[in-house]
Amino acid sequence: MAEKGEAICFKKETVSKLLSSFFKEDKTKLSGDAALLMAEMLKVFVEEAAMRSQKQAESEDCDQVEIEHFEKILPQLLLDF
Repeated sequence: MAEKGEAICFKKETVSKLLSSFFKEDKTKLSGDAALLMAEMLKVFVEEAAMRSQKQAESEDCDQVEIEHFEKILPQLLLDF
C-alpha cells in the first residue's frame, strides 16, 4: 500500500488499452493527451474514494477501512463524478 505522500499514478499505456477495449469500431483512436487526462481523472477518483472511505470509517469509530465503508460512500461518489 502506498505511504502517505506517495503519488498515485496510472500508466498511460494501461489507461489507453483499457479505454480502447470499450471502443465499438476498430477505427476509433485515442490520443496521448486523452489518455493522460483520463489517467489524471482516475487518480483523482481513487484519491477521493480513499479519503471518503476513511472519513466514513472514522465516523463509525473504526480503526481500519473496510469494504463496507467504501460501499456506503460509493453512490454519492459516483453521483459527484
